[in-house]
Amino acid sequence: MKIIWKIAGILLLFYVAVCILVYFIQEHLLFFPKKLPADYSFHFHQPFEEQQIRMNDGTLLHGLLFKRDSAKGLIFYLHGNAGALDTWGEVAATYTRLRYDVFIFDYRGYGKSGGNIKSEAQFYEDAQTVYDSMKKMYPENKITILGYSVGTGTAAKLAAVNHPQRLILQAPYYSMTDMANHQYPFLPSFILKYPFPTYKYVQATTAPITIFHGDQDEVIYYESSAVKLKACLKPADTLITLPGQGHNGMTENPDYKAALGRILE
Repeated sequence: MKIIWKIAGILLLFYVAVCILVYFIQEHLLFFPKKLPADYSFHFHQPFEEQQIRMNDGTLLHGLLFKRDSAKGLIFYLHGNAGALDTWGEVAATYTRLRYDVFIFDYRGYGKSGGNIKSEAQFYEDAQTVYDSMKKMYPENKITILGYSVGTGTAAKLAAVNHPQRLILQAPYYSMTDMANHQYPFLPSFILKYPFPTYKYVQATTAPITIFHGDQDEVIYYESSAVKLKACLKPADTLITLPGQGHNGMTENPDYKAALGRILE
């Protein structure tokens, strides 16, 4: 009996140690930034300008504004959790072809952006500050907020507390807490520093919402949209399933482009 209790105690200590470790390294588990040198030169097949936006604590975040003549409005794009603008900037062509300007920025620690991500509140505050800078250039009723993957939670938050023309979510999660419970059910939810409750903000958003999700998504399980988030949508909102689509490469999917064209027209 003593041996059993000893083994149980060791396992408990190991479990607690794992929980503590996960708590302190969450940023490394969720965000995979790629740094770019300050003098990095971007090369895209369309006009763009680089912008630096100062956050409330003085940190500068870096963004790219892709512009075209006679633009119908702005796509305010929040990208996924890996890479930087050298690759994410390539998605802009899909939207500029539809006569929209595109602004996409790197989060703290990504690309040419300074600082490091330290909290969910900071993440939201940064996005709002950048969004406010775009509202000085574009009327808000001409701004479409679009989030991809990890960016969907913050995109939904922005749409809920502002008044954009519409919200588009690509491969969203119901919440990051739900994702953690789905993938790591042995970990307690209270240790999660980035719950990103997308469902709450979807329910609070008055702008039209369109969700795109591939039914073969290997990162964010399809039912998080098709079942859970769908239940939070208004009757006028739309969930579009992309058959055979995985998590990456959605922007180049012909079905996505066709549906996007109808929405933005």
